[in-house]
Amino acid sequence: MEADLILRGGLILTMNPAKPVAKAVAIKNGKIIEVGEEAEVIKYKGADTKVIDLMGKTVVPGFIDTHVHLLDFAKVLAWLDLSDAASIEEIKNKVRLKAQGVPKGRWILGRGWHEKRLKEKRPPNAIDLDEVTPDNPVVLYRSEGRVCVANSMALMLAGINSETKSPPGGEICKDPSGNPNGVLIESATDLVWRVIPEQSLEEILENIDVAFRKIIENGITSIHWIVSSPGEKKIVSWLAKRGRLPVRVKLIVPEHMLEDFIELGDLCNDIKLGGVIIFADGSLAAGTAALSSPYVNQPENMGSLHYTRESLADAITKIRRSGLQAVVHAMGDRAVKEVLMAIKETTLLSSMINHRYRIENAAVLNRELVDQMKSLGVVISIQPYLIFSEFAIWSALNRLGYDRARWLYPLRTLIDSGIIVAAGSDCPMEPLNPFVQMKAAVARSFFPEEKITIKEALQMFTINAAYVSFEEDVKGSIERGKLADLTVLSENPMDIPPEKLDNIKVEMTIVDGKIVYQACNG
Repeated sequence: MEADLILRGGLILTMNPAKPVAKAVAIKNGKIIEVGEEAEVIKYKGADTKVIDLMGKTVVPGFIDTHVHLLDFAKVLAWLDLSDAASIEEIKNKVRLKAQGVPKGRWILGRGWHEKRLKEKRPPNAIDLDEVTPDNPVVLYRSEGRVCVANSMALMLAGINSETKSPPGGEICKDPSGNPNGVLIESATDLVWRVIPEQSLEEILENIDVAFRKIIENGITSIHWIVSSPGEKKIVSWLAKRGRLPVRVKLIVPEHMLEDFIELGDLCNDIKLGGVIIFADGSLAAGTAALSSPYVNQPENMGSLHYTRESLADAITKIRRSGLQAVVHAMGDRAVKEVLMAIKETTLLSSMINHRYRIENAAVLNRELVDQMKSLGVVISIQPYLIFSEFAIWSALNRLGYDRARWLYPLRTLIDSGIIVAAGSDCPMEPLNPFVQMKAAVARSFFPEEKITIKEALQMFTINAAYVSFEEDVKGSIERGKLADLTVLSENPMDIPPEKLDNIKVEMTIVDGKIVYQACNG
C-alpha cells in the first residue's frame, strides 16, 4: 500500500500506552496506516507519496476542544479587544477611537476587561462610557463570567431604568440613587444582548471562517460546539450543506432546542449532533453556582439550582431516549450532588451501561462527590484556565473559604480516582490556545498539590476528549486505523518547564490526512 503522506524525522507522542513514542507516521485516505520507527514506515513510500521531514519537531494527536461557543467566537472577532487595558482611561480611549470611525447610532461592542487588571480596581460604568460615546450604544463584556457594562444609550434601548427589576439569576447594578450604573451580571446581560442587532448571515459566515482559521492555527482538529441560540440552527444547516470544514464538529445543543436540531437529520461527516446540555446552576463569578453553604462574602447567598432533582432525572431520561449524551453544567457542590443523585435515580440507569454522563465544570467538589462520580462512571469536561481565573481574578479563597477552595478543580484527585477528565477552552470567554489552558493545570500556584503532569494535560485534550464523546476508537491517539488528525509542534511539551508551556508554537495542523494549516516558518 502506498501512503499519501509520511511524516518522518521527528518525535511522535502517540497517546497510545501500548506504543507511547514513535519516529514516523504514514497516512492513506485520511487514516493512519502505520506508526513506528522510520524503517517500519518508509516502506509505504511510493512515487506519489509526499514526505515531510519534521526536522526534530514533535507530533501529537490533533487537539480536541470540548467546549467552544463557535458563534460567539465568530462574533467577537470583530469586537474591540480590551484584554490589554490597564485602566478605565485606556478603555475609554479605545472606545472613543472606535466611535470616530462608525456612524452615529451604530452599536460598539468589546470584550476582555476585568476590574482586577484595571488601575482603578473597579468596573467601568455608564458615566465613563457616556463621556466618550454619547451617540452610540456601547456594551463591553468582561473577560470571564457573564458580566458587561453598557452606556446610557444601550440601557435605554434595552428598556433598563430605575424601575427595572433584576431578572432571576442576574443583577442590574445601581448607584446610590437607584439608577442603573451600567454594570449587568449573569442573566441581566441578556437584557442588552437581545436588542443588539443581529449580524447578517453573510457577516456571520465570514466571521465563522475566520474563527475556524484561528482554531486550526492553534492545532485544534475537533471541537464540541456549545450551541446557545436558535439562530445557530440556520448556520449549522448552511455549514453542513457547504460540505468540507477545516475541523470536525460535535454539536452540544440546549435541551429546549433538541427537537429543532433533530429535525435537521443527518448533517455531514464533519458536523454531528452529539449531546444535549442542561444547566443545573449558574457560575461562581456571578455568585449563582449552587453551593451547599453560603458564599463567604455573601452570607445570604447559596447560589441557585435551575432544576429539581426530579426534573433533572426527567431531562436526563429524555436525552438518553433520544440516543444522545446528557451533558450537565454544574459548578457548585450542591448542583453536582443533585446531578449525581438524579443520574442515580434515573429509571433507565440499569440499561445504560457506560453511558458516560458528562458534567461540565464540576468546579467545587469534595471527597464524597468524587467517589460518587467514579461509581457512576461520570466523565468531566473542564476549562483549565478557570483554575487560574477563579483564584487570581475571582478571589476564590475569599469567596469560598480555604476548605472549599481546596476542592476547587481538584484535577490530581480526580485523575488519581480514575475519573476521565477532558478539557476545552470555553472560547471566547477564555483563551483558545490549548497550551495556555494546559499551563493553568500543570503550573497552578493555588493548592499545587492538585497539579497534574504535562502528559496528563495532553491526554485531556486528546484521548480523554475523544473518550467523553465515545470517539476513542477513531481519534485522540496516533494508531493504525485511526483518523489522520495530527498537530506538529515546535518543541516537545515533555521537555518544557510547565511555566513555559504557552511558548510552544503550532507548526502544522493536519485534518483527515490533509494539511489545513502550516506556519510561515514551517
